Amino acid sequence: MEMDRISGLPNDVTEKILSCLPLREAVRTSVLSSKWRYKSAMLQDLEFDDSSWGRSQNREFDDDDYLEFVNMIDHVLLVHIVPIRKFKLCCTMDVVAARDIDRWITHLSRNSIKELIIMLWEDHGYNIPFSVFSCQGLVHLELLKCLLKPPSTFKGFKSLKSLQLHAVDVTQDVFENLIRCSPLLERLTLRHCDDVTDLNIDAPNLQYLHVLGAFDVVNLESALSITEAEIYMTIHDDQIWLPDSWIPACGSSNLLKIFDHLPHIRRLEIKWRFLKYLSLGSLPEKLNKPCQYLNALSIDISFDDPDAIPTALCLLRSSPALQELEIVMDRRKKLERRHTVVEEVKSSCLDVSYNCTLSQLRLVKITGISGVKAELDFIRFLLLSSPLLERMTITPPRFPEPATVDGFPKLVKELLQFKRESKHAEIILLDP
Repeated sequence: MEMDRISGLPNDVTEKILSCLPLREAVRTSVLSSKWRYKSAMLQDLEFDDSSWGRSQNREFDDDDYLEFVNMIDHVLLVHIVPIRKFKLCCTMDVVAARDIDRWITHLSRNSIKELIIMLWEDHGYNIPFSVFSCQGLVHLELLKCLLKPPSTFKGFKSLKSLQLHAVDVTQDVFENLIRCSPLLERLTLRHCDDVTDLNIDAPNLQYLHVLGAFDVVNLESALSITEAEIYMTIHDDQIWLPDSWIPACGSSNLLKIFDHLPHIRRLEIKWRFLKYLSLGSLPEKLNKPCQYLNALSIDISFDDPDAIPTALCLLRSSPALQELEIVMDRRKKLERRHTVVEEVKSSCLDVSYNCTLSQLRLVKITGISGVKAELDFIRFLLLSSPLLERMTITPPRFPEPATVDGFPKLVKELLQFKRESKHAEIILLDP
């Protein structure tokens, strides 16, 4: 008989092969031979996705599919013979009942689980069971469309380093307590968690922050170790005014309040209304504490807003190590503001002094340019202030207005004629 070379491979090699297969297929290898009977039972990372069943064939999930999906997970957990490092479940609540997930999580809580990912695609508000909060070995927790309400005795996750909450029903108090009582937390993602309106982050070891929501307050005073941040800030759908809480006290500045607590920031994305939040208050020419390590910056700018360019310029002047800059033209309608304290007339972008040298800037990407004078002035400033610039990529709007289409050839010609401080600077114009 010809030798079975695959069955003779070392266990770590066969585990690697099985981990590359859909788990459904990996489990089926148990029928190949006696040597393969328990191979899949030694996988440390388990990922179950209902899309690999009937949904991948564009048909409704029937009772047989449900039974096969649930029975397979039960079987895998029952026969598993090594500790489970990672468990990921992606499904809809019409496929799996809450009692099934409760049963699996209870089993995992007794097996020193390190990574737990529960992603549910229906708005049924699955209530995370108390057994999760006993998993003190958890290093990564990711939840989508769940209800997170720990018991009153919960004192935090002592080993948690990464937390991702997507459209999770969690109260302000629970969120803040969860962050504060997870002392090793290094990465935090918070998206569409509507009940969290104050972004108070008390996490001294936090290095990565990604948030998207309608926040009344942004407080990073106790998160001084952040090196990378993506902040998407908006307002509630039914709100036509900027929130009162955004307006700083007389003589103070949101810009300084935020950046005084980002001494180690290296990569930063300022998205949606966050630049408006930063611009409110007394705008300095430079930050009190320069962003010495910031080397990549992405900003959404509305050139209709007279405060936008001064705020952006302040950041540029205060970022001596900046090498990559992305500017995204924000074309959403400018919001009215209620308070006259922030209605003082400031210099338009055309009158602002652009005195600034971006000595390390090498790459610039500008998206959504329509060709208005304020945009062109800003591009001219970047070209004249960047002695080491290598490439500037410019893209018009994806759905341009007729005026943009008609005037684009003229815009191209004008851009190519701009003077450049760098002899090696290249301007590249791309299709949207």
